Amino acid sequence: MSARSPAVPLSFFGIAVGLLAFANTWHMAARLWHLPQEVASALTVAGLATWAGLLLLQAYKWMAHRAEAMAELRHPVQSAFAALATVASLLAALALLPLSHGLAMGVLGVALAGQLALGLVLNGRLWTGGRPPELVTPSTYLPGVAQSFVAATAAAAFGWHELGLLFFGVGVLAWLTLESMILQRAAVGTPLPAALRPLLGIQLAPAVVGGGAWMSLSSGLPDVVAWMLLGYGLYQALLLLRLLPWIREQAFTPGYWAFSFGAAALPALAMRMAERGAGSLAAALAPVLFVAANGVFALLVGGTLRLLAKGALLPPVAPAAARTVTAALTGTAAPSAPSATATTTASAAPTAPAGLCAGPAAGC
Repeated sequence: MSARSPAVPLSFFGIAVGLLAFANTWHMAARLWHLPQEVASALTVAGLATWAGLLLLQAYKWMAHRAEAMAELRHPVQSAFAALATVASLLAALALLPLSHGLAMGVLGVALAGQLALGLVLNGRLWTGGRPPELVTPSTYLPGVAQSFVAATAAAAFGWHELGLLFFGVGVLAWLTLESMILQRAAVGTPLPAALRPLLGIQLAPAVVGGGAWMSLSSGLPDVVAWMLLGYGLYQALLLLRLLPWIREQAFTPGYWAFSFGAAALPALAMRMAERGAGSLAAALAPVLFVAANGVFALLVGGTLRLLAKGALLPPVAPAAARTVTAALTGTAAPSAPSATATTTASAAPTAPAGLCAGPAAGC
């Protein structure tokens, strides 16, 4: 990546999250239905390679494009995607556990510390106020909800049951609080711009990722909590299907990977419940949801490869003057440190985060 090429946005960690989560789903499918283990292993390798590559690219961005990286972390929407880096790292620790306990422990320790610190910083901004309602999107779930649920699952896998319960409590209460705020904005605010609509895919994840965390922390037959979370996850999936024509007014971008975590976690939850004796309904749902998830991932991978072939995977770099004007009008971070006036103006307008845009017209 040259100094003039676009830096990789934090939102691209959603690709690593999706691949690692889907690899876990395939591992369960191989165990339950004797499907090829090689597919699960290949997905794990792809997910780990994507995660490691993105970490290296982010390190390069902080060295070569430091002002851009800092602006991304200060942005009220873009900053939430930093949580995807820690979520991907937690999933990577789970994937590494069968291969190297020591390495997995090291990754887990860094990821747990990072997710807690990042959650406190990003959620703390909500308490200070001043965020325009237009900038409240489902990405708001990522720091408090996604990180906490995956941290709970990882802690349980490493034998830290009580710590996992603490993180699960954070995830549940943060989810219930934030969902009401996000629905309030969606119901009474202006419609989401087309470039931001793929973010609605995140809406599927809390219930089913939380359900997976609960299954990791509980034992025996799935209880009422597991069934409630599966039911709400199914309802959210149907709701997203109903909204899909509206969402697809935005052409395919990497932002559609927002659907990947929930799409992988929904069949995984049903499969885990069936494996633990949930009964015929869960056993019937699991293969149907697994097939649907494979279809979702085929579309995501195919769309991403097409963008890569066209050289359109990364958001384009505008000339310096144009970037400054675009930043002032849309709230997208300019490469140089913003002035107090520019910062105020930028926070007042909705924008599509880098990596989630249709093109220059979307202000990215």
